[in-house]
Amino acid sequence: MFRYTHPSSAGRGLFSAWLVVLVVGATLAQEPTQQRPRRVAGSDSSSPQPNQTPNGEEVDEGDVLRVETRLVSVPTVVTTRNGRPIANLKLENFRVFEDGKPQTLTNLGTAQAPFEIALVLDTSGSTRADVALIRQAANSFIDALRPGDRVAIVAFNTHDAGSNKIAVVDVLSRLTEDRKQLRNAIESLGSSNGTPFYDALEQVATEVFEAEPREEVRGRRAIVALTDGVDSTSESDFATARSALMTKDLACYFVQVNTEDFVEDRILKDCQDDGRLSLSAKQLERYRAIFLKGAGPDYVAEFCQMGPFERMQISRDLYNLARREMDALAKTTGGRNFTAATLRDARAAFALVANEIGMQYSLGYYPSNKARDGKFRTIRVEVRGTPEQTQVRAREGYYAPKG
Repeated sequence: MFRYTHPSSAGRGLFSAWLVVLVVGATLAQEPTQQRPRRVAGSDSSSPQPNQTPNGEEVDEGDVLRVETRLVSVPTVVTTRNGRPIANLKLENFRVFEDGKPQTLTNLGTAQAPFEIALVLDTSGSTRADVALIRQAANSFIDALRPGDRVAIVAFNTHDAGSNKIAVVDVLSRLTEDRKQLRNAIESLGSSNGTPFYDALEQVATEVFEAEPREEVRGRRAIVALTDGVDSTSESDFATARSALMTKDLACYFVQVNTEDFVEDRILKDCQDDGRLSLSAKQLERYRAIFLKGAGPDYVAEFCQMGPFERMQISRDLYNLARREMDALAKTTGGRNFTAATLRDARAAFALVANEIGMQYSLGYYPSNKARDGKFRTIRVEVRGTPEQTQVRAREGYYAPKG
């Protein structure tokens, strides 16, 4: 997102709505001492026996087994070819492969289990009418969730820092089932003069989901974001934010709002025009680092020194980059992207997100590859024993711990 720099433009800016709802994800819970996985009905053939490790290694009675392995959780959605969700699947219906090798499933979280969700609302530069639409969409999302689901509300705001105003991330409500508390948090939404998108992703992972998940929500945490995805003010960067999200195994859902035409029209205006938008210094530096790797730091010019075509090209490149980043996060973590042509379409998009979350399974296994090499490992999920042909969408992989 971009920001206004003219002091009279605070009420008329670009909207870059963000909603990050963290609910489900793959949770890697490190266990210094190996614990027995909980059993699931009908899963005796898949679960390790009492005198075996999750990988089938026999141990003597009385031995204390210490392993350096982590439970990998895989959020999974199973539908018919026509898109109808398939419920009541059991552990034996699933097969999971890591880097092509079959794994022993030990956990199954069904679609009836609760979720934990972080809902992040970005109202940077938006008008009062925009904020009202965001509130409506957020409240409708909460209405669509089920008893037992817990939600956190995260938003952007503007803080005074001496003579400067800076955009910050505000956690308006911690994870809670209290719908009244959540509605009060949504009602308190403010606006910001920038978009700390990456900072928000990182803060959700490290602060909102700081604690290890309870057993009933293991593998069922997610982030849902209503946004155009263009960061303008973060101290963090995409790589850092992505690492934080994947460490916490959060499934990422994005409702992508199209603000590109709105922004392009305003960044082409004269710098004396009250309605213009500017590219921030951090955006220009990021653009140089990613798209002009051979250029020195002196390349980054002041916004008003740029010609209209240069401004337009930078804006388009940043939007395309944001879309690629959101696509990559959703695909890798087992989430999904939805589009909203305008903010008025966000309510319907949130209904689709809530429906998607409500039919998700979570599979758990201890990987047979215990190497702590920090490498990316691919995951493939297959479903068998169903009366109809199925379509499966699941987390595509994870980074192994390192060191």
